[in-house]
Amino acid sequence: MTVIDGRAIAQHLRDRVAEEVRAFAAEHGRPPGLATVLIGDDPASAVYVASKRRACAEAGIKSFHHELPAGTAREEALELIDELNADPRVSGILCQLPVPDPLDGDELTGRIDPDKDVDGLTVVNAGRLALGLPGLRPCTPAGVMVLLGETGVELTGAQAVVIGRSNLFGKPMAQLLLAANATVTMCHSRTRDLGAVARTADVLIAAVGRGRMVEGDWVKPGAVVIDVGVNRTEDGLIGDVDYNAVAPVAGAITPVPGGVGPMTIACLMRNTLQAAQMRVAAEA
Repeated sequence: MTVIDGRAIAQHLRDRVAEEVRAFAAEHGRPPGLATVLIGDDPASAVYVASKRRACAEAGIKSFHHELPAGTAREEALELIDELNADPRVSGILCQLPVPDPLDGDELTGRIDPDKDVDGLTVVNAGRLALGLPGLRPCTPAGVMVLLGETGVELTGAQAVVIGRSNLFGKPMAQLLLAANATVTMCHSRTRDLGAVARTADVLIAAVGRGRMVEGDWVKPGAVVIDVGVNRTEDGLIGDVDYNAVAPVAGAITPVPGGVGPMTIACLMRNTLQAAQMRVAAEA
C-alpha cells in the first residue's frame, strides 16, 4: 500500500512553478500577480489567505491583498473586483469565500474576468471545462489530478467514483476524470447503497465533509483512495475516509492532513502563472 505524499508532490510543483515564474519575469519585465480579496473577519479565511500570500512570496509572484470590513456594500465590493479586472499587474483574482451576509459570494466570483479567475469557478470557466476547452481549472480537483498522475495511476478505462457533487469540487472533479478517459460515477446524499457503488471504484474520491464516512468494506481491494474531506474534531483533523480501516485494503491512499490539502495552493500558484501566460499570448 502506498501513502500518497501530498506535501512532497505539492512542493515539487511549487518549485517548478517558481522556476517558470522567474523565466516569465525575466522575459516580460514583471512577475505574475495574484490579487486576494478578504471581506469580513472570519479567522479561518484570514489563515487561508495568509497561506496563499506566503506561497506567492515563495514562488516570486507579486501579491496584491485587499481587506474590506464585514459591512462593505455590494457596490463597493464589485467596484474593487472591476478595478482588479482592469489592472494589468494583476494576473489572477481570488475572492475568499465565504463572504459575510448580505453579500453574495457567487455574484462576486462571477464578476471576476474569466481569464483572471484562478479559482476556476466562473460560469465561463465551468463551461470551458465541460466542453474540454482550454481554461483555468478549480485548484483542488486539478491538484487531485496531479496526485494521480504522480502516483502513476492509469485513468484510461478506469472506474472512478466521486462522492460529492459540489460546484467547487465534485462536478469539476468528474469532468477532469472524464477528460482523462475514466468512466465516472458521481454519488451524493440520495445515492442508493452508496457503499456498493463505492466498491466498484478503481479510483475512489470522497469529498462530502462527513468524518470517516468511507468504511473499509466500501473499498475494492487495491483501489486508489483520495480523501478530500477536512473535518475538525477533538482528536484533530480527520478526513471523510476511515483511514485506519481503509489503508489495509487500498492500493494507495492520501492521508489527512498532508494529502490533497497542500495541492490546492500549489495549483493556485500554477493557475496564476497560467493566467499570466494566457494574457501575454492574447496580447501577442
